[in-house]
Amino acid sequence: MKSHHASPARGSHAAVSKQASDHPRLIREQQTVSAMIRLYCDHHHQDPACRHCQQLQAFAHQRLRRCRYGHGHKPTCANCNIHCYAPAMRKQIQLIMKWSGLRMLWHHPWLALHHLLDSRRKAPRLPSNRPLPP
Repeated sequence: MKSHHASPARGSHAAVSKQASDHPRLIREQQTVSAMIRLYCDHHHQDPACRHCQQLQAFAHQRLRRCRYGHGHKPTCANCNIHCYAPAMRKQIQLIMKWSGLRMLWHHPWLALHHLLDSRRKAPRLPSNRPLPP
C-alpha cells in the first residue's frame, strides 16, 4: 500500500493559496478535493502525471474560486442549490468522492473531519443580483 503522508495537493500549499482567495475555508476545500482526487488517481491510474485527473482538479478549483455564494458562506457542493459542474465532470467528481470518502478518514483525517462538519451547513439564500466572481 502506498503512503499518502505527503501534501494532499499536487502542488504546495502556497501554490494553492496563490491561485485562490486567501479565505481559509476555500483553501481547505481545495486541499480536500485535491486529496480525494489524488487518492483515487493513485489507486486507479498509478500515473503521477495523469492528465485527466489534473484537468478535473483544475476544473474543481476553478469552480470553488467562482462560487456564487462567496467563500465565507459557501455550502459543500452536495448541499448546494446551484450545480455549476458540467454533467460529465459532475459524474466523475461524484464517483471520486464516493470512492475516496471513507479513505480520507485514514489518509487525511483533519480534512475529512472539516469536510464532514462543513457538510452540515445549509446553503444560504442566494441574492438574485449577486454577480459571478471573476
